[in-house]
Amino acid sequence: MNHKILISVFFFLASIASNPIFPQGSWEKLDVPTSVFLKSVCFVDSLYGWAVGDSGTIIHTQDGGDTWTLQDCGTENEVYDVFFVDRDHGWAATYSFASLPYGTDLLKTTNGGEDWILYPFGEDNIFITSIFYFDTLTGWMGGRPHALVKTTDGGMTWNHAAVDTSILAFFPVLNITFLNQKIGYASGGIIDIAGVVWQTYNGGESWSAIDPIYAPADEVYGIHIFDSLNVITSGGDPDFGYGVATLRTYDAGQSWTYTEHGVAGNAFDLEFRTETEAWCPLGPQRKFVFSLDAGDTWEPMTTTDSTAIFDIAFPDSLHGFAVGQDGAVLRYIPPFATSISAADSKTFQDDLLRVFPNPVSVQATIEYTIPSQNFMGMVNAEIEILNLMGQTIEKMVFQNQSPGRYAFQLEKKQLQPGIHFVYLKLNIPGQLKSIVRVKKIVVLP
Repeated sequence: MNHKILISVFFFLASIASNPIFPQGSWEKLDVPTSVFLKSVCFVDSLYGWAVGDSGTIIHTQDGGDTWTLQDCGTENEVYDVFFVDRDHGWAATYSFASLPYGTDLLKTTNGGEDWILYPFGEDNIFITSIFYFDTLTGWMGGRPHALVKTTDGGMTWNHAAVDTSILAFFPVLNITFLNQKIGYASGGIIDIAGVVWQTYNGGESWSAIDPIYAPADEVYGIHIFDSLNVITSGGDPDFGYGVATLRTYDAGQSWTYTEHGVAGNAFDLEFRTETEAWCPLGPQRKFVFSLDAGDTWEPMTTTDSTAIFDIAFPDSLHGFAVGQDGAVLRYIPPFATSISAADSKTFQDDLLRVFPNPVSVQATIEYTIPSQNFMGMVNAEIEILNLMGQTIEKMVFQNQSPGRYAFQLEKKQLQPGIHFVYLKLNIPGQLKSIVRVKKIVVLP
């Protein structure tokens, strides 16, 4: 069964009469209770998200961006990056310039940001730029002028990683991400000097920097890891008109190809909505670039209200959020409208599918909800596990069920390590409606 084709055709037929169609989707601007520069955004699912920025600002939504509230984090310093592993556990980095020595203060919450603990990073003159956690205990951070550090106690103590001694090894780290517990990449560099990519294939025990012969002249920002061999990063050269560029490898980092895409600006982030559709914000250019062919070619799009956007997050293929200057928060509108009527829309925005913990190390709980909406009779529920090609690996649920909440266990041994998708479809009897939810899951080795 080709789910991507079926879903697209269904959405197309339901919306063609009254909705314009943009293959890449579009963005709408949201109302938020701040006008400061928002530096980072993180969503753990389609409903729960946080954005952080200047003046100690942290804003939070529990309804997919419809409403936002300010959270008190105990500082008025700039909050540069934020990362949550679930709805409760999150971390952020804030810069301390009140007195010498300057450095980074860290923020931590275990209750979704209702309370934040503020504590020093523990090393002077290091400014954390990127945070990544596997779970509530194990995480990594990158920073300027150089930091590649790991914690195993939830961020209370940190140890520097072993990095090779190439001439690019100790440049600033701007981003860090992992495919699984073993394979990770970091990116960074210094503008007009060199861009850098680091990689580890042993869980961070050692990191190696890109061979200088493949290094671009400017910083590398976004990273997307397709699999153990294929990685793409974003950046560019905004000074001399060379513009947006990607750096990618097809052989696990042994060689790299740098490609300029003919669009002025610098790609400050790189996020994939699907396995083939990607987005990058160009910051002060007040544009996005998007790709529909997994990063081979890119097209520009002016941002909504010409906002300057710097960071993007896609919690799943149907939901996306972007933040930037002057309190800008944008929400992604999928390319094909669903068949749900306006009267029903609020109910169907509920979080109908959850997978936790994610990544999956032993087993995960798949929880789904069939909403009560005056349906006539039972609802046919389908849940399948799909691979990156959209092919069915295992059919988990296929039966008629009454409205309510259901859950079952997914064992790690049922799947190969890597990225998979949990696909939920609710077929409503007597109506031309189907509710679809898709969640990405990572199965650890």
